[in-house]
Amino acid sequence: MKTLTIAATIIILSFILAGVFYQYLPDKIISHWNFKGEANEYMTKLWGLFLIPIISIAIFILFLLIPKIDPLKNNIKKFRNHYNLFILLFVSFMLYIESIIILANLGYTLNMNRLIMPVIGILIFFIGFILEKSKRNWFIGIRTPWTLSNDKVWDETHKLGSKLFKLSGILAIIGVFFGKLGFLFVLIPIPLSTIYLIVYSYLTYKKIKK
Repeated sequence: MKTLTIAATIIILSFILAGVFYQYLPDKIISHWNFKGEANEYMTKLWGLFLIPIISIAIFILFLLIPKIDPLKNNIKKFRNHYNLFILLFVSFMLYIESIIILANLGYTLNMNRLIMPVIGILIFFIGFILEKSKRNWFIGIRTPWTLSNDKVWDETHKLGSKLFKLSGILAIIGVFFGKLGFLFVLIPIPLSTIYLIVYSYLTYKKIKK
């Protein structure tokens, strides 16, 4: 529960941060950057500052509800500590993004790719870590008809998925050194890994049934 308390504190901090800097920013602020690190979308500062805290609290509440409403909630209890750590990492990631947005709109010159790619890589790597620990449930993990139907298929698929996502996370971090092409190190490995795992879960299911 301490982990969740810290996560809730971070969300409160994100609202405070938005409120403190509200008066110092222009009426319209940069809210999005393209793959080249160039600003390409703007919002009113109200939404630009408070959207991330709102998303954070909404996702936080959803994560709290999942262990209560999942038909396989007892399985979530088996990896609840890792589940809570992911919640903490996610809200920390959102606070980090909010901080970057504030700094950029205060006039600081930032290399967005170098600032964002490493933390995306860390997030993806930890997803790989939690996949390894996860047990069969309806909300968290690689949920295909075949993984949800069989514990062994779930375990085998997530064992492989853990390795692929950890590798994808490392590649995302390496992408920092490739400038404007860096985001390809996220946009290519993740979809390919996901497609491969779907096929793998099906083939593993068929193999076990035989």
